[in-house]
Amino acid sequence: MGTVYDLAIIGGGINGCGIARDAAGRGHSVFLCEMNDLASGTSSWSTKLIHGGLRYLEYFEFRLVREALIERERLWQIAPHIIGPLRFVLPHHDGLRPAWRLRLGLFMYDYLGGRKLLPPTRSVDLAHDEVGKPLIPGRYTKGFEYSDCFVDDARLVVLTARDAAERGAKIRTRTRAVQVSQQGGIWQVTLEDVGSGARSTIQARALVNAAGPWVEGVLGSGAGVDARYKVRLVQGSHIVTRKLYDHDRAYIFQNADGRIVFAIPYQGDFTLIGTTDRDYHGDPSQVKATPEEIDYLCKAVSGYLARPVTPADVVWTFSGVRPLYDDGASEAKAATRDYVFELDTPGGAPLLSIYGGKITTYRRLAEEALEKLSSYLKGGTAKQGWTAHQPLPGGDFPVDGAPVLIGDLLRDYPFLASAHASRLVHAYGTRARDVLGSARSAADLGRDFGATLTEAEVRYLMSREWACSADDIVWRRSKLGLRLTPAAIAALDEWVTVHRAAEKPQQQAGAGA
Repeated sequence: MGTVYDLAIIGGGINGCGIARDAAGRGHSVFLCEMNDLASGTSSWSTKLIHGGLRYLEYFEFRLVREALIERERLWQIAPHIIGPLRFVLPHHDGLRPAWRLRLGLFMYDYLGGRKLLPPTRSVDLAHDEVGKPLIPGRYTKGFEYSDCFVDDARLVVLTARDAAERGAKIRTRTRAVQVSQQGGIWQVTLEDVGSGARSTIQARALVNAAGPWVEGVLGSGAGVDARYKVRLVQGSHIVTRKLYDHDRAYIFQNADGRIVFAIPYQGDFTLIGTTDRDYHGDPSQVKATPEEIDYLCKAVSGYLARPVTPADVVWTFSGVRPLYDDGASEAKAATRDYVFELDTPGGAPLLSIYGGKITTYRRLAEEALEKLSSYLKGGTAKQGWTAHQPLPGGDFPVDGAPVLIGDLLRDYPFLASAHASRLVHAYGTRARDVLGSARSAADLGRDFGATLTEAEVRYLMSREWACSADDIVWRRSKLGLRLTPAAIAALDEWVTVHRAAEKPQQQAGAGA
């Protein structure tokens, strides 16, 4: 076995990858395994928002909201290619939350987190402003507009893992941790390659259980720990339709049951609607949006929009299970989104299990996780807090710099269409040039799979971003599955399978891959 890592992490979602990046940047040796693809669980099925969580103020979660609001602009600045500002319109609805309460909540929202870059809240005359035009005429006359940010959630995970790998972390996807145990105060983690079934073992001085919905399963795989906390699995489903309106603002709609639903401009030609909150019982890997949830979301937005939305308008659905800390709340919508750590030291070596959390606060969660483990992790070199300032791969440009990058790309690669250059910049930032390489014509990019996806980009995703299948490429590292035909996706999958067999398996990627 040889190497004894300072830290081993089970789980390749945003929390696990965030801890891997922070720890590797501090000089620790890090190993991370994920049983499927990176971000294949909860982290790719979010509402795609970096936000404070306006509705959490109603549950008096002020610390969580403040922390999330502070993180909004920090994350935007380190990843401006995949995170950007988004304005939200909140129509006032008589009989639900009164206007004074909304104004107070939005005032707190503006000032709790030290907002500097995002524009402030404003009142909106929905009878005359363009954002009122898609709404049912005469029903909603006043509202509010406030700021948050959108994010490409799966790319955030992958780029965080990429940065961790470039700082020395070993990232293994399609690798399941089947058993954990201790020998002589050192963790022994037995790994199984999901494809071949081959087993191996790694050693680590400290272990992080960031398995999300499977966190309790890891504790039951030989760790010698009886969990003190419980996970509450909450299903959140979303639907995607063709674009429902022409302006660039999102809506936050209040419903009579106390829940809120977002309608968000998505991928240029679509609208994302979600989410639901319902307790989930079953295998988290099998979760799907139910007909009842789809109908609920359609009815929720149809109560506001002049053009009703029906299940026939839905072009895609996705659903995820959020592993919330079970705080005993009676309703799923009221369960805390805060995170909780459980630190155990069976046999002397630490095991840190993570319950809950939200994508917006992943970076702070990682810092706090390493603070919990600081007495066990010696020899680090970087200071705490470095991840708040160092850009993620491709994010080394100003928050308003994307148009300049797109223009430079079109100048240096004149065969690109504007939409193609824009997509590459908003996915890869300054590393779009690594995708395009020395190409001097479209033909130099190799096979065209459709929707601007080329062989050059696919090879990049396989060699640098752990992509192993068409699903990895068109549903996580991009959302081109919305534009490609099933036949095109099948052809891509066949191509990836053939070329994976001929090349070094990407799941072995490390610092230099």
